[in-house]
Amino acid sequence: MSPLYRSTPARLTAPATTKLPRLALYALLLAYIVAGLFMRDPWKSDDLIGMATMLDNAREGGQAWLLPRIGDMAHAQNGPLSAWVGGLFAVLFGGWLGEVTAARLPNILWFLLGAAGLWYGAYLIGRRPEAQPLALPFGGEPNERDYGRMIADAALLLLLATAGILIHVHETGIVPALLACNALAFYGLTRMLDKPLNGAIFLGLGLAGACLARGLPGVLPLLLALPFIFRPGCLLWQRLKWLALSLVIAALPVIAWLLAASAQGARGEYWIDSWLQWNLDYYGLPTFKGSIGGLRDLSWFLWPTWPLAALAISRWRGWYNAPHIAIALGLLVAGLLSLLAVPTPGELDFITLVVPAAALAAFSLPTLRRGIVNTLDWFAVMCFSLTAVTVWLGWIALHLGWPPKIAHNIARQTTGFDPSMDWLPTLLAILVSLGWVALLRWRFKARPTALWRGTILSAGGLATTWLLLVLLWLPAIDYARSYRAVSAELAQTAAREIGPGECIRAVNLGTSQRAAFYVFDKQSFSYDSRCNFVLVQTSRSAMEEGRAPHADAQHVLWEGARAADRHELFRLLRLR
Repeated sequence: MSPLYRSTPARLTAPATTKLPRLALYALLLAYIVAGLFMRDPWKSDDLIGMATMLDNAREGGQAWLLPRIGDMAHAQNGPLSAWVGGLFAVLFGGWLGEVTAARLPNILWFLLGAAGLWYGAYLIGRRPEAQPLALPFGGEPNERDYGRMIADAALLLLLATAGILIHVHETGIVPALLACNALAFYGLTRMLDKPLNGAIFLGLGLAGACLARGLPGVLPLLLALPFIFRPGCLLWQRLKWLALSLVIAALPVIAWLLAASAQGARGEYWIDSWLQWNLDYYGLPTFKGSIGGLRDLSWFLWPTWPLAALAISRWRGWYNAPHIAIALGLLVAGLLSLLAVPTPGELDFITLVVPAAALAAFSLPTLRRGIVNTLDWFAVMCFSLTAVTVWLGWIALHLGWPPKIAHNIARQTTGFDPSMDWLPTLLAILVSLGWVALLRWRFKARPTALWRGTILSAGGLATTWLLLVLLWLPAIDYARSYRAVSAELAQTAAREIGPGECIRAVNLGTSQRAAFYVFDKQSFSYDSRCNFVLVQTSRSAMEEGRAPHADAQHVLWEGARAADRHELFRLLRLR
């Protein structure tokens, strides 16, 4: 046997690669993505902004498809991919399901595409000879296919367990599409090892999609990763000529969109210039405060994959040229380096790290001792059991007023909300909780040897927490975060007080709030300084201190705010 295999850090027997039941895996995936996606209003802020660009495409058509906007405001940020797909679904299914629900359907497709890209990519490199565990003296090691499947299952479960993406994949923003495109690029890189043409096509599509989803910040980390992955000594160095094809495939749709958008006259030129400027302004020298804050946020965003990914890098040292480490490590290093060019990195900048971190983390599992694996299992049990109990305790406080301190804090966040108990969601929440208990019982009574047992606890625990939040807290959260009521009040006042041909100019109105008024009541606001009516977004403290724009206006037609918001305030004024 080659020294390459004798020195592998992976130690595993065949029972550790026992197949994860497909029905359980599919049920977990479906419950994870569907829960919380429907039967609620769009929330501040990315959820509303993404929804507004999608509905603008569906409602207005024409230039809106090429130049994303929110009503009369050009939204020259990110890219048009999410707006294209969401708008198309709103057109096709909006009359049947309603615009908002139809525009959310692509989230399921993006999520499944991302899950498939990660699973198949991890499977392809997991079954390669370089990744195989140590051959045992008397046999009993897993075969290549079972081992690759176990690695792929673990990577997918770790993706589901990643804390930072939970909310984002349920929003109609750019994250679902960006995550899917990163997974597609990862799959393309792994597929290029054995089928270069297919791999080059998928890599090109992933690069193009990342750029169309988020512009330069979306695709730059992937481009920076290519020199790390296609380097001398790595197997993909032999596929370097196919990389040119990937870059051509990536460039064609982006160039076609830019040319078509630029051909839309003055508005198109203005939009493209603004979009290019946004891409350039996004980068700058890192700041100490921003870097420290970004590092802190990244540590919880990538939990629990980053500690396992770090272990994989340590345990597989000396194997950095092997495809199962080189590809994911190159993507991870490039993603981290790209953060250094962002003054204040945030959650959208961390998305590129999710797929490679999950893939690397999966390869750490065969190298861990049983004691470490059991410790990780116990941590998942304690952490998610505590979060489940906390969700239930908060729900009890909301409905019964006990414990009083918790009830008081909840009441402050949901001022004006009248809780009513719905027995069907409550019963389903009880069943979900019993399901978590059954999973724990299986883990500690059956004592499974499968290596994915810890990852199923983490993924199942996070899914349990999310399902409990959706079933027990969705009405309260929707009440606290929705602009539906305040938008309706403004629309009714405007219809009554403002005649045909008149316009409303917005002052200090945030993009998220502008999107809310457009989504709920199709209200759009002008930039014309000659408008006789003004909608001002301010705060209660600014009004009290006289710092709000037009604070001394004589004709106040309406004042409103979300009942649960103690700061934000909207005022509709007539100037003369």
